[in-house]
Amino acid sequence: MSQHSQLVGVILMVVGVGGYLYSGMASPTALIPAAFGMVISMVGYYGRHEHTSKTALHLAIGVAVAGLLGSARGLLALPTFLSGGVVERPTAVASQSIMAVVLTWYLARAFRSR
Repeated sequence: MSQHSQLVGVILMVVGVGGYLYSGMASPTALIPAAFGMVISMVGYYGRHEHTSKTALHLAIGVAVAGLLGSARGLLALPTFLSGGVVERPTAVASQSIMAVVLTWYLARAFRSR
């Protein structure tokens, strides 16, 4: 699970930095996915060893649940965004939706690995 944590961390960091750059570096809140990704990646690195893997998994699940709860609202605006409708912050909707999907996949893998 450590490798999955590191992979998810990198994906979220790319989403966060990419969203920040795409928005013209206008809002530092676009980096929130990157912050969650960094923490999940560091916890994954911590969980490489047999004696720390269980603790790391629990920490990563907690961080992922918090990130999912914070990003799930992007999924609510996703249908409007994908159908070409007007949303207030399209980059935020895209970033939050990607973060929610990635974290949902990660949590499914984490619960299956236990």
